Amino acid sequence: MTTLKESLLSLITDTSTNLPPDVRRAVARTMESEPNGTRASFALNTIATNIDMACDGVGAICQDTGMPTFYIHTPIGFNQIELKKIIMEAVSEATARGLLRPNSVDSLTGKNSGNNLGAGTPVFHWEQWERAGEIEIKLILKGGGCENKNIQYSLPTQLDHLGKAGRNMDGIRKCILHAVWQAQGHGCAVGAIGVCVGGDRTSSYDFAKQQLFRKLDDENPVPELAELESYIMEKANELNIGAMGFGGKTTLIGCKIGAQNRLPASFFVSVAYNCWAFRRQGILLDAQTGAIKQWLYKDDAPVIRMAREKNIPLTGKEIQLQTPVSEEQIRALHVGDIVLISGKLFTGRDALHAYLSQHDSPADLHGQMLYHCGPVMLKENGTWKVKAAGPTTSSREEPYQADIIKKFGIRAVIGKGGMGARTLAALKDHGAVYLNAIGGAAQFYAECVKSVDGVDLMEFGIPEAMWHLTVENFPAIVTMDSHGNSLHAQVEQASAEELSKFVEVVF
Repeated sequence: MTTLKESLLSLITDTSTNLPPDVRRAVARTMESEPNGTRASFALNTIATNIDMACDGVGAICQDTGMPTFYIHTPIGFNQIELKKIIMEAVSEATARGLLRPNSVDSLTGKNSGNNLGAGTPVFHWEQWERAGEIEIKLILKGGGCENKNIQYSLPTQLDHLGKAGRNMDGIRKCILHAVWQAQGHGCAVGAIGVCVGGDRTSSYDFAKQQLFRKLDDENPVPELAELESYIMEKANELNIGAMGFGGKTTLIGCKIGAQNRLPASFFVSVAYNCWAFRRQGILLDAQTGAIKQWLYKDDAPVIRMAREKNIPLTGKEIQLQTPVSEEQIRALHVGDIVLISGKLFTGRDALHAYLSQHDSPADLHGQMLYHCGPVMLKENGTWKVKAAGPTTSSREEPYQADIIKKFGIRAVIGKGGMGARTLAALKDHGAVYLNAIGGAAQFYAECVKSVDGVDLMEFGIPEAMWHLTVENFPAIVTMDSHGNSLHAQVEQASAEELSKFVEVVF
């Protein structure tokens, strides 16, 4: 059983830290498609650097390691209860090592278990098979940002910019295109989607997620679905949503579609969106020894290096900001500016925003920057160290952000995916900006952190606590400025116009 546990730890480690070859190839092709000097190119260069850093340093590619989800095949008569126990031990140990972020939160009390174990976590899907002596275990780590952009349609329905979607192939294609469009930058594009046509409400979502275990360069055995996959890949990349929703030539790196039978009264189309940090891996085990016989998503060739240079290329036009910053400095910024931040940053996400709306801040935030981030933190020799620290999706904080900017005199908010009209108005009224960091680039941004200077509200759990960080040359792009401009709104509107071109298509 010791060998089995080590095999499971190897699976979790590789899934969290090392993108599979098919995903690396797809991201590399995307990098070639974007001209140098564009916002999309900046995002992709950061992503590539982060992929290499995570692999080299055996660190989490993205700090949000999601809810570990296992799909398992065991031989007839194998003790699944014992295997489940050992998997849970491996998950707990991987969390303690900083390979997984503690993500299991009690839905009633809000308490984080601290080890990724709890009611319903991790997630298990079990099946028996007739292959005696072998166990197959597949693992997917799908973060909350892309999980929140999953979507399910019940046909017939009416879709924004696409009109009526009926119970036919035309309706299916419209739903899938709409799913890509609604994700925008919130799901960390470039991304991949798994789709289920049919099933019931629960089986349809599950089967959509299972499609993400197909390799990106495989071919669908069903001719109608193969044709649809090819169509979606072509048309979705004409929406010009691009990496991080900054605009660009590539939005999707994969589309995998499966179908299940349905009830006569129901017709569901379910879409599982996955970000560029496409973390899935699998192993084939010897059922007697627990040793790994085969990796399911690895090539014999050496790992593809992603970054063109050791660090992201800079143009010399980047604007240096030292915190705290003045209103005058902020008013001089405009959408599209790239800034390099040095000084203090304070992390804050869902729990902190709810707290600050009702209480004073434990730290002076006047002139400071609030980073929407739930980092992976480990205590080493009595000192906290940042192990992964990319941005979380900012839209969840929209109900609070405007009031908190006004209340505490915050000059910048850092996150990913942008925010809404109310926050945009507050940026203009109070002299603040929204800075988009590159989603998923957890190792890259962790490297920018030079020290952890304190922490407040640890009762919320490590991801939700307010961490005091000192950073150096932390890069981000101004995507909402203090003059009423929002890149996110511009891209959403422009991509909606492109989407509307696909209303009438003979398919």
